[in-house]
Amino acid sequence: MDIKSDTPPRENDLVARNVRRYRQERAMSLGELARRSGLSKQTVSKIEQGSGNPTVETLSLLGTALDIPARRLLTEWGTPVYVQRHADAKWQAPGAWSERILDETYGSGNVRTLILRLERDRAQPDSVAPHAAGTLHHIYVITGKLRTGPLTEAVDLAAGDFARFPGDVPHRHMCLSERAVAHMVTTVPQLRQFGPTVVES
Repeated sequence: MDIKSDTPPRENDLVARNVRRYRQERAMSLGELARRSGLSKQTVSKIEQGSGNPTVETLSLLGTALDIPARRLLTEWGTPVYVQRHADAKWQAPGAWSERILDETYGSGNVRTLILRLERDRAQPDSVAPHAAGTLHHIYVITGKLRTGPLTEAVDLAAGDFARFPGDVPHRHMCLSERAVAHMVTTVPQLRQFGPTVVES
């Protein structure tokens, strides 16, 4: 089956990560996924490498074989920490206003939006416990400076900086200035999780 058309190139890496992740969660080999989906092993391999453009039909076959809706293959999960500095911001003026795109994720689930206010003098926990699997935090600093992110990959942010990081690992929010205010969006995909068993293809 051809691997082309319907999926935009920018989503290829996302689909590749998810197909590989769901396959490994199910302790399924590359060959077994190919057999269950009716696709060739080469086709599945190319999808996992991000080197092809899977069609909607191909995604549907993979979703059925993995026992998930095809749209879940377009849902962002546990991505690496991503930082967009104020100095690197790119503004667009599509109409009567200017806009700066901070980030884009795919899929659906629970979305919580809040304003985070921190003060250096107030006691701050060493870490925040992990949230549900697949949780992502998106933080835009409005004023002040703070340190945030996974304990092993925390980043220092200042006003105008943006970061996205996994919220399903221990993380922190630490005020580095007298006060800091940030806008935070938390997304939690709704999907049954499997065990950690992993097999290599």
